[in-house]
Amino acid sequence: MSTREPRPDALLIGAPKAGTSALHAALRAHPEIWASPVKEPKFYLCGEAPPPAYRGPGDAHSQQEWVWRRRDYEALFAPAPATSVRLESTPFYLYSPDARRRIAEELPDVRVVVVVRDPVDRAYSNWTHLWADGLEPEAGFVDAWRDEDRRVDAGWAPFWHYRRMGRYGEQLADLLGRVERDRVLVLRYRELVDAPVATLDRVCAFLGVAQGRVGTVPPDNSRGFVEDGPRNRALARLVRAGAAAGQFVPPQVWRRASRPLVGALQRGGPARRPRLDPDARGALLADVVDDVDLLEEVLGQSFADWRSVTGRGSFSERTRPA
Repeated sequence: MSTREPRPDALLIGAPKAGTSALHAALRAHPEIWASPVKEPKFYLCGEAPPPAYRGPGDAHSQQEWVWRRRDYEALFAPAPATSVRLESTPFYLYSPDARRRIAEELPDVRVVVVVRDPVDRAYSNWTHLWADGLEPEAGFVDAWRDEDRRVDAGWAPFWHYRRMGRYGEQLADLLGRVERDRVLVLRYRELVDAPVATLDRVCAFLGVAQGRVGTVPPDNSRGFVEDGPRNRALARLVRAGAAAGQFVPPQVWRRASRPLVGALQRGGPARRPRLDPDARGALLADVVDDVDLLEEVLGQSFADWRSVTGRGSFSERTRPA
């Protein structure tokens, strides 16, 4: 009797704040799917070496949790039942050229589910997440977007690459040049929100497991909005200072210690972030519309709704009754 190599049969990738966490949570409830106990091990970002010494706020702390040793990564899949589909979810794999290469070379049979979201909406949600956690130093989303090149040059981690993370056309063109098209399923964020049951059945059929076993996509892990002001800026500076010091202690220690600070920062703010100004959205869209064109060419489908100067909002806004 042969023993399966301890590695994933399926990868869930795309971009952070595009619904991958919600989809992962839904799929892990399927009786035929075994999801790795570490949701985002980031193994294929590392090249079997320690993570790069990223220098953005909180980067040195968070990368302690990356699983970069092969033996540790393989240990994640060792307990999986013999007949299960083993799932690993790290959205950043789509963004990383080296991750795409390694996946194609090391996992010749893997099935890849890619989730994409309107690149400006996704980036705004990404900024809101980091701002609400006290890590984003720039109080204006547009200014943070415009500051990206400087941040990349300074060695900030991929989670800070608001604009580049959403250039799916370039990323998918490369991925599909390495992985057979029938092993890649591309979903849109709006499909998870608007038609969760049909979308989950589509994913299950693609993965080769029974349909109709999971039918709910939980809300994504969005944050409430934190308003700018002297008090919140002071709290955020404390969070960033603590995150820098947190690199010297186990991640769970800093997570516990930071909870009161982050809770105070997020307390009392509005439940919803403000809608992005249409003029601002239009200006940012101009930076990525060429990649939207490429994405349409690569996938052979329209993404015309992404060209609107009006965003569609967060998960909660999209699902709120009219």
